[in-house]
Amino acid sequence: MVGEHVDSLATVLDLVRSQTARTRPEIGRLSGLGRTVVTQRVNELTECGLLEEGSLGPSSGGRAPRELRFRARAGVILAAELGATSIGVGVTDLAGTVLAEHSEATDIARGPDAVLERVEEIADDLLDRVRAEAGDAELAVWGAGVGLPGPVEFATGRPSAPPIMPGWDGYPVRDRLAHRYDTPVWVDNEVNTMALGELRAGSARGQRDLLYVKIGTGIGAGLVSGGTLHRGSQGCAGDIGHAAVADDTDVVCRCGNTGCLEAYAGGAALARDGLAAAREGRSQFLADVLASTGTVTAADLSRAAQSGDRVAVELLTRAGRLIGNLLATLVSFYNPALVIIGGGVANAGDLLLAAVRETVYRRSLPLATRELRITRSTLSDRAGLVGAAFMAIDELFTPERLARWVGGGSPAGSPGLVEVPLRAPLL
Repeated sequence: MVGEHVDSLATVLDLVRSQTARTRPEIGRLSGLGRTVVTQRVNELTECGLLEEGSLGPSSGGRAPRELRFRARAGVILAAELGATSIGVGVTDLAGTVLAEHSEATDIARGPDAVLERVEEIADDLLDRVRAEAGDAELAVWGAGVGLPGPVEFATGRPSAPPIMPGWDGYPVRDRLAHRYDTPVWVDNEVNTMALGELRAGSARGQRDLLYVKIGTGIGAGLVSGGTLHRGSQGCAGDIGHAAVADDTDVVCRCGNTGCLEAYAGGAALARDGLAAAREGRSQFLADVLASTGTVTAADLSRAAQSGDRVAVELLTRAGRLIGNLLATLVSFYNPALVIIGGGVANAGDLLLAAVRETVYRRSLPLATRELRITRSTLSDRAGLVGAAFMAIDELFTPERLARWVGGGSPAGSPGLVEVPLRAPLL
């Protein structure tokens, strides 16, 4: 297909997919395309199974136009979010609606073969369930998206020296899954997929400039600028967990450096400091937890703080202020309209979030915080899974890739689509 043809085809499809336009006249008004071109493109998309006719729409004086619908159930997307201590796998339709999902505890340090084998087992079970419910044993996987808890070279889909993922450095995650499911696969840092999930289906819908900050075992940020996810030149933009926040050389981060934010305010750091407080007798609440369970977690620390434990309150407040200090710099530098806080530690209570908010509003430029909202994630644990699906969906429907598969009606069986170069960033 020539450029103008596929651009207009993608425009028509995007307007209907996003439900921005429901009828041919609406498509014409919003796209600027002529009536004949709109009719031709709608016919093409209907013939290849991407659009279908719906009921009659409202009349503006003449014959009522027929509404158009995107066939979101024409295929499915596999999505997986791998965290430091858990994995989530899901199957969505082509509009990002989750059809089936499963999550369970695991340890990313088990290595890529063991972890990905389990991801594949879960995905196969979910696919069988979705196909059975749809009554279509041949329902095709159109693409897959995966989020990993470490730096990922987006162009190759390979982790790059991930601090908490021993054995994963350079592992061909994308190639493995593409071969298994014979479909195009995209792999990114899990915080980027979380940001994308909030942008497409969460509290950031309609926003163009935002920061998503995950506070879990580690700390990371996803940056959306002008409505586009910003990955940086190699894919590691937003890795704020390893920004230096202290000169203390006694606390060594898992990345090997000292003074990292994650080493003082991440979930693993809070658990470490809570365990020390329990062993030293500075917190009776945590000492009781240690005696009954043999360990102390960040969730235990949050429960202790909610019960009024002074040491736990101090630890969570300090963590919130350290995170807030760094975010204040980013807010003044980048001037987002929205900061979303997610992750297991962030969801454990209000104390840490309150400390983050207070510090950001106090330390940032007044103009930068005039209309700034700092809020908790609405998608919570599902943000990364939903975002991984939307990552694949967005990539599949770019004009350059659409041109390669629309004639056949489906991108299934074309894993090489990930190599197709794009003319411009995704919008």
